[in-house]
Amino acid sequence: MNIRVAIFDDNKNLLNSLFQLINGSAGFECTGAFPNCDELLDDLKKSAPDVVLMDIEMPGISGIEAVRLIKRNLPKVKILMETVFEDDEKVFASICNGAEGYILKNTPPAMILAAIREVYEGGAPMTPSIASKVLKMFRSQTSPVEEDNSNLSPREREILSCLVDGMSYKLIAEKCCISIDTVGGHIRKIYEKLQVHSKSEAVVKAIRGKIV
Repeated sequence: MNIRVAIFDDNKNLLNSLFQLINGSAGFECTGAFPNCDELLDDLKKSAPDVVLMDIEMPGISGIEAVRLIKRNLPKVKILMETVFEDDEKVFASICNGAEGYILKNTPPAMILAAIREVYEGGAPMTPSIASKVLKMFRSQTSPVEEDNSNLSPREREILSCLVDGMSYKLIAEKCCISIDTVGGHIRKIYEKLQVHSKSEAVVKAIRGKIV
């Protein structure tokens, strides 16, 4: 079964390139390519994607606001943001709104497809450079520290720490010497204990609660 992808990007050339990349790759189908988010929910209901590839910089309704609208109305849809290095605060905002993953706009085609698949399978791709910047942003926030009532096991805390560092399921599995399926099981349990629904929310709660 193909992974259904909808693209939102106001750069016409990039939009067309991504459309061709996704439709020309086995296992993927681009169900919609849109230059703005003005009709966001209608566009998503018509295109019915599994994953949305969203430019963080969009005219009108921004990519950050789009994330919030999608998560509020279509919570099962996964969101992969396209970002640039200068977007530190916007990446932080999109994380807080629930986006699952982040790739740079100059990411090679094969890695874009890999990131889409990882998001679809429940992962949270984030390049090390973005992860580092995001971590600095989180730690610079003055939000009050939340009480840690998570009751996470030592292994769950270890895996949560890896998530905070932006590591993929594969890298976590290698570091912890466990299978990717086992990583997924631990992460589902972490989400349940933290009462969150995405990696982004888990990272926010982990840092604000000083869980890791």
